[in-house]
Amino acid sequence: MEINQSKTINAWCMYDWANSVYAIVIKSSIFPVFYNTATQNAFDGDVVDFFGFQFINTALYSFAISFSFLVVAVISPLLSGIADYSSNKKAFMKFFTYLGAFSCIGLFFFTGENVEWAIICSILASIGYTGSLVFYNSFLTIIATPDRHDMISAKGFSLGYVGSILLLVVNLICISNPQWFGVESTAIIARFSFLTVGLWWMGFAQITFKALKEPKVSINYSNSLIINGYKEILKVFKEIKGHPILKYFLTSFFFYSMGVQTVMYMAASFGSKELNLPGDKLIITIIIINAVAIIGSYGFAYLSKRSSNKFSLLNMLAIWVGICVYAYFVYTDYQFYILAFVVGLVMGGIQSLSRSTYAKIMPQKTNDEASYFSFYDVTEKLAVVIGTFSYGFIEQWTGSMRNSTIALGLFFAVGIGFLLMVRIHSKLNYNKAKESRTT
Repeated sequence: MEINQSKTINAWCMYDWANSVYAIVIKSSIFPVFYNTATQNAFDGDVVDFFGFQFINTALYSFAISFSFLVVAVISPLLSGIADYSSNKKAFMKFFTYLGAFSCIGLFFFTGENVEWAIICSILASIGYTGSLVFYNSFLTIIATPDRHDMISAKGFSLGYVGSILLLVVNLICISNPQWFGVESTAIIARFSFLTVGLWWMGFAQITFKALKEPKVSINYSNSLIINGYKEILKVFKEIKGHPILKYFLTSFFFYSMGVQTVMYMAASFGSKELNLPGDKLIITIIIINAVAIIGSYGFAYLSKRSSNKFSLLNMLAIWVGICVYAYFVYTDYQFYILAFVVGLVMGGIQSLSRSTYAKIMPQKTNDEASYFSFYDVTEKLAVVIGTFSYGFIEQWTGSMRNSTIALGLFFAVGIGFLLMVRIHSKLNYNKAKESRTT
């Protein structure tokens, strides 16, 4: 596969367009709002029965997300190692794409009382989404040179925000006008939106699948592919220990990812429960976040080009700390809109720049791109496990999500501390001599 080809790069970016509808419709907006309302109506309150155990509905959802990321964290090193040795990254990417898309379609059958079904489908959809990204991200170092990673990564995220907002707006219009479909209740229309997510995800992913070609690798059939998978991730771990830049960056990334991903998953639930905002206002808030995120992705990529990746990341993390503190004192819808605007500004930027920064500081001469990005994704997934579990546990224990936001702020602060220990230059030279510098 030729490098820096516009057609291939555009097709790679289209997977963000394809899968981001899950992130905004299922993860961030319509499903969390529908889940809260449906379970409250079915159980006459916030406490639900889940296989005989009692949970606060939003805390249960937070635990489900935590569990899904734990599963991905365990299996992604194995799968990416197999993908490296058997030269079938795209096949695994397809498997997780279809798992996630069909699970979203399955949510159409959730009506409120069958909360177990909703949680199972949510877990499988999350596994499909995050699992596919392990292989999707690994193609970035194959299709483009490091000097183009920042802008390509930003383009992918931006396409994702545009596509997801487009589908969200269509679904929101339909939900607001159930009479168009000859029904009075908006519930069936909301459930139909979950169906559209699965179809959109599968459909547009075909553009990416058609264009991406597997890189040629030297396949070693002498050892078990399963063993090789874990050997590869262990090898990456040992290599990272010898590179301070990678080590401290990933430690910082681990802590601030606890906050970023948890905010993305629980923002709508926070607005619904703590502020009693109606569904239409919550969805408008999510649209604001994703629209502003497009500006943030390119804005902070430009800032990193003008200064350095480290400077840009530090500025975003400082803003994230302020967001968590401010969230504790938010009580009106207008204050929530302001919060959403700022979240959007740094949400796209920190995801895009984190991915491209890691791609830059990876060892240049390696055939283990999937294993390196698997390690990156495992770091993020374990962070989300701790972040979402902490968020749910604090709410279950104290009865308020506001207390959970303070914990997220502490995670961001620790991330700043470790990032300050990293020397990431604006003009990175991607050879092993540079990577082995001490901080």
